Amino acid sequence: MNAEPILVLDDVVGGYGKMTILNGTTARVHRAGITTVIGPNGAGKSTMFKAIFGLLPVRNGKIFFAGRDTTNLPPRKMLDAGLVYIPQGRNIFPELSVRHNLELGGTALTDQAQLSSRLDSVMQRFPVLREKASAQASTLSGGQQKILEVARGLLLEPKLILIDEPSIGLSPIMVQEVFGILKDLRGKGVTIVLIEQNARQALQISDYGIVLEQGQTRIEDKAESILSDPRIAQLFLGGGLAPVEAAS
Repeated sequence: MNAEPILVLDDVVGGYGKMTILNGTTARVHRAGITTVIGPNGAGKSTMFKAIFGLLPVRNGKIFFAGRDTTNLPPRKMLDAGLVYIPQGRNIFPELSVRHNLELGGTALTDQAQLSSRLDSVMQRFPVLREKASAQASTLSGGQQKILEVARGLLLEPKLILIDEPSIGLSPIMVQEVFGILKDLRGKGVTIVLIEQNARQALQISDYGIVLEQGQTRIEDKAESILSDPRIAQLFLGGGLAPVEAAS
């Protein structure tokens, strides 16, 4: 993994109240690639994302994004720096229109002409959102709602997107569509880091993988190497190996 890292976690410690979840987490995320974070429940995957985005205080250690120390910067500053976080579950305003949901994603933009231009660009990239722009977001299918969340994040033209469990509640066809969007974004130079319940499927579209256990990084490697490791397959990927199609 020789690519220059865009995100670095250096011995990060953090948690909730008296409970420590991240116990010296160290990781490197490389530019313009897809990295999947895997591990058992409670390993600290979502907690790591919250610490990166400034939603959870870092008690010790450092986080660097795009060459800058961003440890404990608030979420608004992280957005300004070019990092977008799409948390687990549905994060839309169901009673508002699709277009209004998108506009809310651009509230950090003070230039209205720029916002309008980016809205047009996002609508062009995702025709389903253009077609349903005036419809209430609640009328979209689960997959379309996830596409709306991704599209909203793209209004800020991020350098890196953290996305937690993008496939939850989606049909297999919509999972493939969402994963296809992530691969397309990678092709355009956006760095993606994801947590995914179907770890094998996520690794198959990824360049790199990180294995977390008890708040510590156990393995960092190319996704294809993680997929082909029988120990990891048995512990985290549901047993037997499948054909490797990493970063396809």
